[in-house]
Amino acid sequence: MGHKHNKNWSRRRFLGTTSCAAIGATTFLSTLLDLKLANAMATSSFQPPTNYKSLVCILLAGGNDSFNMLVPRGASEYAQYETIRSSLALANNSLLPLNYTDANGKQFGVNPAMPEVQQLFNDGNLAFVSNVGTLIEPINKTQFNNGSNLPLGLFSHADQIQQWQTSIPHDRSAIGWGGRMADILQSLNTNQDVSMNISMSGTNVFQAGNQSVSYSVDPYAGVGKTIYEYNNTNNWWDMLRTQAIDSLVDHTYLNIFEQTYSDVIKNSQAASNQFNTAIGGITPIVTPFADNSVSKSFEMIAKTIAARNTLGVCRQTFFITFGGWDHHDEVLDNQTAMLGILSQGLKEFNDSLVELGVENDVVTFTTSDFARTLTSNGNGSDHAWGGNAMVMGNSVNGGTIYGEYPDLVLDNSLDVGRGSLIPTTSADEYFAELALWLGVSPSDLPIILPNITNFYSPSSTPPLGFLL
Repeated sequence: MGHKHNKNWSRRRFLGTTSCAAIGATTFLSTLLDLKLANAMATSSFQPPTNYKSLVCILLAGGNDSFNMLVPRGASEYAQYETIRSSLALANNSLLPLNYTDANGKQFGVNPAMPEVQQLFNDGNLAFVSNVGTLIEPINKTQFNNGSNLPLGLFSHADQIQQWQTSIPHDRSAIGWGGRMADILQSLNTNQDVSMNISMSGTNVFQAGNQSVSYSVDPYAGVGKTIYEYNNTNNWWDMLRTQAIDSLVDHTYLNIFEQTYSDVIKNSQAASNQFNTAIGGITPIVTPFADNSVSKSFEMIAKTIAARNTLGVCRQTFFITFGGWDHHDEVLDNQTAMLGILSQGLKEFNDSLVELGVENDVVTFTTSDFARTLTSNGNGSDHAWGGNAMVMGNSVNGGTIYGEYPDLVLDNSLDVGRGSLIPTTSADEYFAELALWLGVSPSDLPIILPNITNFYSPSSTPPLGFLL
């Protein structure tokens, strides 16, 4: 009891009698989770590459009604769509036509709010992956009805949004497949101070690895997140706060946990200084971006890519969360507005990559919790399963729909209720193609995607073929 009393007294004495520490302690303790440091020095079987590549993941959080994003427009298939969607059906003459006909003769259009996506697709810079979703193994309707090996918490936001980030649908995990890639590929970057995983949306599961962590950037401020007001010299109070933080992190602690904590703060601050200096030194990007969170996130990613040589990186991932897609009500108006923001942002980002001369080196892809029921709940749609995703980039074999676009007929062989469709393409196949393009060895794919061999035998031939 005496030892405990002395320990508490010493802490009070430290905080109470050291004015600098008293000012800095709250800031110091509250910012650890926002400070991201790359500490993964994973061994790679590859020679360090001379080229640059990055993946940009856009999470459409809440469950995008993606069968109103990519819509059949041929006479017979549109009639099926119109019947099952009833009050949620988009008018056929409002759809923006895609220059593509699938093997079954089906024609398609995109939501009228997406002219930029229509152009990107028709120009060959964007593709769709259809009826993709979380799966443990291939499954049919009979197996579903028997409850055979289904993803954990199917139709649940929390579980499905996590599984799209972890690619572990049979369990709950805090480690993402982007993080596992960084565990392997981070050591290819000459700069080990700034993580290869950069987030525009704070801490996320996708970029969390066993050894690697993400680095958070504020898209509006245009800088890496750091200790609040650190290095601010506007007034004596801010300068005193900086001195307080420096005194805390420069101190040598006998307790190993306290010292490790201090080292993380110090190294994270050093990484932030490196990052912000590199961003500050780029040639300004001319491509205009809209003033919304999605476009600003894309703009910040473009700036980070522009600083790639200064940062000493050849492999990166970026992460954006675009939330608000849980449209149980007013789906037509709400989704139209949000798809317009997404479509515009994708075009702006693609234009900026062309400006930077890296259009061949960046692949952007979408994910979402799940699609929505094809049937209406009266004014919206509810949680479902397989849906449609987009992949963009000059390295994309675009102008094509990959996977199997299903027949939109109630009670078909994939329908497990109200037009909730069993995926015919697994998220693992989708992710495997992206990972192989980034530089993951086929032999390492089962480390990144534990269930991949249930769908695909890892090789140099990609599972779907949407990347050149």
